[in-house]
Amino acid sequence: MNSKPQFATRQMLGTAVLAVLLMTAVPAFAQEGESTFAGTVASTSRNTLTVRSSSGRYQSFVYDRGTAKPAAIPIGSQVRVTWTAGDDPDVRVASEVTITSGPTTTQAETTAPVVPPEVRRLERDIERQARRYQLGVRAGVALDPELIMIGVQAQVGPFFGDNIYFRPNVEFAFGEVTALFGLNPEIVYRLPLSSRQARWSTYFGIGPGFNFLHQNFQSSAGGKRIDFGQFHSDTGLNILGGVRYRSGMFAELKTTVYSEPAPTLRLIVGYNF
Repeated sequence: MNSKPQFATRQMLGTAVLAVLLMTAVPAFAQEGESTFAGTVASTSRNTLTVRSSSGRYQSFVYDRGTAKPAAIPIGSQVRVTWTAGDDPDVRVASEVTITSGPTTTQAETTAPVVPPEVRRLERDIERQARRYQLGVRAGVALDPELIMIGVQAQVGPFFGDNIYFRPNVEFAFGEVTALFGLNPEIVYRLPLSSRQARWSTYFGIGPGFNFLHQNFQSSAGGKRIDFGQFHSDTGLNILGGVRYRSGMFAELKTTVYSEPAPTLRLIVGYNF
């Protein structure tokens, strides 16, 4: 009898939780001018450059859209990198890369320097984050009704700028009296509070949710049993917010409005490969 007011209250609670998540996840920006770093190129990729100084220190840099650099930067060459600080102390943003001398004959005949594992891991994480196409897995719990959820997702983009992505996902959920299969073609906007290569970033998204679900108890001679023989469809609007880590892990909260049978709030964790 009072299910509609209760449902509206739960929807408002879910939306408020999303807002709190996004507003409390604002990183502090480093404020530094340009500096330079000179050394030998130890590793290079499409989006990263690792340089070893004369003292043996390794420093990783990322390329920005405005980075001025040669078309090819051979391993073993001497470079001078002009950089600015980002929001991650482990990674610096290269504004200009200048080759001061190429690799010597002796360097060319030897193997590439042994880059520390933690630096290699950092390079892989940045390259993963910069991929235009990604696949991922997701799992979590839902409230009202209470469900266990698993699913898969894809991420394509960015489109129309650096921060808009298309992220379709499929979810299957099951509980004591409910089974749900959801198709969610969502659009995600990465909040430009940090660089794309930062250690973590926040995002929010929106999109339709096409849910196929069934909720039913049937009596039988042995007591109550659940019948999953018939599903009905329902369409709602998904609103979500989350935090994504450079390693590929992410965590998000999602609520569905205009769809009373669908879960009011979902807590999801996942991994993008």
